Amino acid sequence: MFKNYLKIAWRNLLKNKGYSVINIGGLALGMAVTLIIGLWVYDELSYDDYFSKKDRIAQVFQSQTFNGETSTGPAIPRPLEMALRDGYADNFKHLVMSSWSNPVYLNYKEKSLSKIGNFMQKEAPELLGLKILKGEKNGLRKVNSIMLSESLAHALFGDEDPIGKVIRANSQYDMEVSAVYEDIPQNNSFSEMEYIMPWEKYLSLFEWIKNAEDQWGNNSFQMFVQIADNASMAQVTSKINDVKKNVSEAEAEYNPQLFLLPMKDWYLSSSFENGKQVGGRIKYVWMFSVIGAFVLLLACINFMNLSTARSEKRAKEVGIRKSIGSQRSQLVYQFLSESFLVVLFAFAIAVLIVLLSLDGFNDLSRKEVVFPWGNPLFWLFSLFFVLVTSLLAGSYPALYLSSFKAVDVLKGTFMAGRYAGLPRKILVVLQFTVSVAFIIGTVIVMQQINHAKNRPVGYDKKGLVQIPVMSQDFTGKYDLMRNEFLASGAVVEMSGSSSPTTEVWSNRAGFNWEGKPEGFQEDLAWTQVTPEYAKSLNLEILKGRDFSREFASDSNAVLINETAMKYMGLTDPIGKFITDDAIEDPFPPLKIIGVVQDMITQSPYEPVKQGIYAYDKHGNTSFYNLRLNPEKSAGENISIIESVFKTHFPAIPFQYDFVDSEYAEKFAAEERIGALSAIFTALAILISCLGLFGLTSFVAEQRRKEIGVRKVLGASVFNVWNMLSKDFLKLVAISCFIAVPISYYVMNGWLQGYPYRVILEWWIFLLAVVGALAITILTVSFQAIKAANSNPVKSLRME
Repeated sequence: MFKNYLKIAWRNLLKNKGYSVINIGGLALGMAVTLIIGLWVYDELSYDDYFSKKDRIAQVFQSQTFNGETSTGPAIPRPLEMALRDGYADNFKHLVMSSWSNPVYLNYKEKSLSKIGNFMQKEAPELLGLKILKGEKNGLRKVNSIMLSESLAHALFGDEDPIGKVIRANSQYDMEVSAVYEDIPQNNSFSEMEYIMPWEKYLSLFEWIKNAEDQWGNNSFQMFVQIADNASMAQVTSKINDVKKNVSEAEAEYNPQLFLLPMKDWYLSSSFENGKQVGGRIKYVWMFSVIGAFVLLLACINFMNLSTARSEKRAKEVGIRKSIGSQRSQLVYQFLSESFLVVLFAFAIAVLIVLLSLDGFNDLSRKEVVFPWGNPLFWLFSLFFVLVTSLLAGSYPALYLSSFKAVDVLKGTFMAGRYAGLPRKILVVLQFTVSVAFIIGTVIVMQQINHAKNRPVGYDKKGLVQIPVMSQDFTGKYDLMRNEFLASGAVVEMSGSSSPTTEVWSNRAGFNWEGKPEGFQEDLAWTQVTPEYAKSLNLEILKGRDFSREFASDSNAVLINETAMKYMGLTDPIGKFITDDAIEDPFPPLKIIGVVQDMITQSPYEPVKQGIYAYDKHGNTSFYNLRLNPEKSAGENISIIESVFKTHFPAIPFQYDFVDSEYAEKFAAEERIGALSAIFTALAILISCLGLFGLTSFVAEQRRKEIGVRKVLGASVFNVWNMLSKDFLKLVAISCFIAVPISYYVMNGWLQGYPYRVILEWWIFLLAVVGALAITILTVSFQAIKAANSNPVKSLRME
């Protein structure tokens, strides 16, 4: 019986090729979008699945309150380690202190590479469950050992056995390769960690890290833990929060709160607002899941509309089948089998579309999503997906068409009924409600991105290049390199800074100044710079003056930004002093000599942070900031700069970044979301137009005799077009009336996550409404004009 159903279904598909192509094409497009989104969502939700102990691993986070506002992050003080080991050891299986990810220059023979990795305690490989390919599992037990990723080992040693080989790090110290571990896949934390060096080595390299052993106020480290088998995250969090009793009185005023953030939340739910976890990237997972579901629903609605549009043609078939004994259930199975066949073909085409577009999708989303050919669960889900879509798309046409009465159909008195078209109209209203909401949402996302992009950055990022100089080789050579670069003609100005131009690496508190309110809890961004910093960035001095090498006293001077001046309550800050006995003993007062224009160094969607720029008198430069010669091309300038660099540092790889490119990266995540939303919106509109085309076909077919009579009585093509079009414009107008308030509510809520955000303006909604109406007119016009130009003789004759 089922075989017979499929044969008839196949014949009907071949008999009505036009409808079949539209039906299958529309469903294929909707299913392809749903499949791609499904693969993306799966990749997001499976983040960190590489780590077998994912459910037991966590990072220690800390919340601190400054003047009533709570900030949360993973930075913790070094003394916390011993406090946890001494008092709470039973709650942890592993506890690992770690540096932040650091770029290090690695040299072996003639090869020199710059790679990112971490200094970590010896339990790190066990905590992370690294797959050791060569060497010893406990590869961090010796202070001069180094563990390499498989790709880095191959890059340095080729086919040689790396175990036991000695690598020169930062031209300063030798490290012996103790192990090679499998590369951590991209959709995982630590995927960029290409080396691990012992924590003890880290302590031996920097004096300030040794001194931080008992400094509860120095939050410059990370800590990863694996909780004990008999413990839960909530239990351990409630216990370790008691550690705050160890902090000094000065630190206690910031009310530090410790808690564990499970690894499963690192990627998707790591956003905090005033100390509360408020989600994060998970909102995009939900957003695209909803988009995928709606796009598939739109495609299914098309199938319903196109199937019922042919109702009168199928009515006689139903009448004849019923007259010779077919039961309604048999007819339902027949129509569902047609639906299944269409969906099956559509799924095959959808898979082909996904395969052809996956590379482009990966480039756009910066993913490495692969089609899961060998995953039986995927194919099981796909079968379920096809069956559900078949039922979803075919249930209404099957129930509707099988409900026709045989006597009425065969007597020629079949009428669809006054309200027979109502369900289809409701479906089209639903389609365009979704499409208009998508249009509004995409426009607002783009508006928000452009709003942040057009925000004044405060400095001239064009033609500005930064070079990382975090090796001992650069110590004491700033003046030499500045003179060399300026003499080369490729650079018109150069400065040094302890942080990159587009980030803040250090925040400090504990400052005092004249007029500071009692109990005020300050939090200031701290950057050490050379005297040429403002000149190299074209940073405007608003009050006072810039640093000058001619004044020896400037070694104890600072610049502050506009926000800091307001934050500190200083109306006339020039000449005022800032003190902080915690930094040095004795600590000389810092004199404010100038106020610089605010510059965006963190998120462009956030307010500018209050900042201090201190004269770098200790050589803490981590970056060279080079202003390129505008009279030469960027390529020519970079070539000259590289030549000068290699002359002085032949063993160090030449690295540089254009600051405008680094700044553009701050918009990358939102731009990817915006681009994907735009693509899916365009596809949703296309699918909705197919649905509208189906309803137009249905109405034109239902009213063909009326159109014939009107034409015989003298109606023009415009009269017929207007008669058919106005009903559809009403439907779309209703869609807009529903979509506008819904999209306003949703997008206004989305924008609340951005302190610096666009204002929702009326023209955005008007643009979406006008666009939807224009698309409706274009779509309807094809069928309306076709019906208006048809021969009335054919439509009026009795069949």
